[in-house]
Amino acid sequence: MSERTQNRAQKSERRLAAQLAAQKAAEAKRRRQAWAGGLAGVAVVAVLITVFVTIGRNSDDKDQVAGTPSASATAPGAETPGAPQLPAGADPALGSKPTVTAGKGELKKLVVTPLIKGTGPAVQKGQTITTNYVGVFYADGKEFDSSWSRNEPASFAIGVGQVIPGWDQGLVGVTVGSRVQLDIPGELAYGNKATGGRPAGPLRFVVDVLAAQ
Repeated sequence: MSERTQNRAQKSERRLAAQLAAQKAAEAKRRRQAWAGGLAGVAVVAVLITVFVTIGRNSDDKDQVAGTPSASATAPGAETPGAPQLPAGADPALGSKPTVTAGKGELKKLVVTPLIKGTGPAVQKGQTITTNYVGVFYADGKEFDSSWSRNEPASFAIGVGQVIPGWDQGLVGVTVGSRVQLDIPGELAYGNKATGGRPAGPLRFVVDVLAAQ
């Protein structure tokens, strides 16, 4: 082989080697770029997951706060379920069921005893009044009826025969907001020999007058 031919062969080998080296460098660069792109993608996904988790936690916290009853949600002085609606300025004692005991001696006439004096207008004949009451047998104090047990006051026209005579006579003139005791002989109640499950004989009622109109 001549010297010129040998030089050409060496140059060709060097160019080939250089091309191979350039190819390897390009491949290495592409691999590095691919890795960098992959890592960047993973980082983006991680950031998105973190954001979603954070938003979800904040949303849950808001839901929990919204679902927690506020102390101010219940107005001060809210009425207890079953408690009667008292007239303005009424004695708070009217909000509790009274204790009614038996009478003493023989009852011959209607006796009206004021227990609490109301400050409202006087009940007039023909008005519809709203009351809470407890009824017991005068002789032994055994309860036979009570609006308190039904958690609902009773309303009726007064002085026009819708109730027993003892009520018609005893409650006209009583002021709204009053609590009165009515001792009623049998003839002004249901009779001394009442039938149909009605209480017989003299009776005692404690009546709260809550409204009249």
